[in-house]
Amino acid sequence: MSRLKQAIFKTCPKSGKVVGLHRPEGWRRIFIPLIGFLALVWFLVRVVPKPSRAAYPCQRVAMPLASGFILWLVGMAGATAAFGKARNRFQQARFFTGALAVVVAVFGIGWGVLTLQMPAAAEPIAYPAHPVNEPIGVAKGLAPGRVVWVHDPDITDWVGPGSGQYWWQHINQSVANQMLSQALRSYANASTDDAAWDAIFRNYNGGAPYDSSQKIAIKINLTTSNAGSGTANIDTNYNWVPGGGLNYDAIGESPQLMHALLDQLVNQAGVPQANITIGDPTGLWINELYVPLHNDFPNVVYLDNYGQQGRTRADFSSVRMYWSTSEANGKQEDYVPNYFAQADYMINLAILKTHDRNGITLTAKNHFGSMLRTPVAQLRGVSGNWLELHHLLPSAPSASEPYVPAMGNYRPLVDLNGNKNLGGKTVLYLVDGFFGGKNWNSTPSTWAMTPFNGDWPSSLFLSMDQVAIDSVGFDFLSQQWPDQALVNEGVQDYLHEMALADNPPSGTCYDPENDQTCQSSMGVHEHWNNPIDKQYTRNLGTGDGIELMYINPQQTPTPTPVPPTATPTHTPTNTPTNTPVPPTDTPVPPTATNTPVPPTDTPVPPTATNTPVPPTATATPLPVADATIYKTGLAPVLDGVVDGIWNSASVYTLDNTLLGTAVSTADLSASFRAL
Repeated sequence: MSRLKQAIFKTCPKSGKVVGLHRPEGWRRIFIPLIGFLALVWFLVRVVPKPSRAAYPCQRVAMPLASGFILWLVGMAGATAAFGKARNRFQQARFFTGALAVVVAVFGIGWGVLTLQMPAAAEPIAYPAHPVNEPIGVAKGLAPGRVVWVHDPDITDWVGPGSGQYWWQHINQSVANQMLSQALRSYANASTDDAAWDAIFRNYNGGAPYDSSQKIAIKINLTTSNAGSGTANIDTNYNWVPGGGLNYDAIGESPQLMHALLDQLVNQAGVPQANITIGDPTGLWINELYVPLHNDFPNVVYLDNYGQQGRTRADFSSVRMYWSTSEANGKQEDYVPNYFAQADYMINLAILKTHDRNGITLTAKNHFGSMLRTPVAQLRGVSGNWLELHHLLPSAPSASEPYVPAMGNYRPLVDLNGNKNLGGKTVLYLVDGFFGGKNWNSTPSTWAMTPFNGDWPSSLFLSMDQVAIDSVGFDFLSQQWPDQALVNEGVQDYLHEMALADNPPSGTCYDPENDQTCQSSMGVHEHWNNPIDKQYTRNLGTGDGIELMYINPQQTPTPTPVPPTATPTHTPTNTPTNTPVPPTDTPVPPTATNTPVPPTDTPVPPTATNTPVPPTATATPLPVADATIYKTGLAPVLDGVVDGIWNSASVYTLDNTLLGTAVSTADLSASFRAL
């Protein structure tokens, strides 16, 4: 008994009293693996019987510990086996294979040690789901709150990551042209592209058209070819050399969509090439993106961080950028990049992505690249004393880094997008959803949600309401990559702060010009009713929030005049000269041959004529610019008589049967179930 006491307890040598506990040295070596093993057991016991428990907070803590234990175990087991092989080979005088086994063993030990030293990720904080169809803020644009969603599976034919194919070579240029044209005309209810642009500019300008002397800057996202601290992502000839967490499968801006946009501006909107700047001050115009654009639009200004080999170098202007937080006090001053400050208009072209720090990265966060210096306070590899923007975001890849996970906090995205020289001069917002990607390095995967059904999203989103388009993007991304989009409630905070910028939950007076004037509402935010029907309050006719207009690939919209209700996206300085082209809440009917059949339980590979649309389950279908029969609010009587309601619509669907093709609309028998 005395030996056991001496082994466990520390005793005073004079009095013999217990003064502490011995910590066995062996425990130090097994403590972390033991914790990992117990976490693995706990995870398996709880999650295997009921997989949904994996989302519980306790399991979110246990899962990384358990996975780390498995990686450590594999590494140490491999090292043990390799050392055994090495000993046998050396005994047999087989020195080469013995040395090779030692290398493998050392690698295994290193793997095991590294897995135990990996920093823990920032802990997610559980929060209740936000309510659906409860809009906040004021809808903006020619068609207030409208977000056009064009989905055409024919745009992409990439096999996917690891195939050896380059994603940017598997996007159909003609389909990209068509999708952008459809988005513009559908948004503006215009019969031609030039009329759509005219309506958009007139709405922005309070009635004045675009003047050919005015300049336009297009902010794109070149994060996957970021300048960083050197030439890590390009060679000396501007060819892409991915590194630092990137590979050739990382999704960037689609050159085909950028080409389509330049073509629209030059040949439809009448903008001289020399008056267009396109680029990312923190990124690099790799040849894979630059060459196809420069070949056809050589006089456009291609702005990037280095400004070499035909590109134009971004530099600071004299226009200050202010941050509406005391954390910026004493920090190095920020200035708007020169070509952005000189522009009369901006177009914001983002990518459909999630992000490990911001949850999502869409049009708002696209302006992090508009600062020239990086969010981590570096300029061309040299650290500065600028405000560290990443530390004000709602998540972090490591728990050791500062982040702000809760709602009701200052968000720098509001200042960036409210600044009159950046977001404040933006006339149009676009989101490239041809592939989409997870995290800043944009790892792609096919999408399970309807109507994608295991294919690429092959989508383009367009709006004049920035808050609305980012809100729609959030709803989509939260279905595909919830581990990032839903990591913390604060992911949605910037949307609330922007929508309620006149009285934000944080109480911040967002004043990016430091002119003692707080921002007004920057757009409308809400969540759709469900991921199947994807309907917002303007779709349902229950409020003044978002309208998501789904466009059939073969549709050609035509204008439908209604009284103007357009809400300008900013306060124009021009004197109005014309009434802007008004929007309409009534979708444009398609022809009987271009309306897709709703998807069945077994997805069919999409073609030009069978592109799926969201199923209509229990709610009114999403407007595909086709809902004449549904918007009447009436249901036809199935009595074999051709009712007036049937004559007023161009297509009718009963139980996935397209009437007018499978049967005559004059023979509506009771064998078909009611709508």
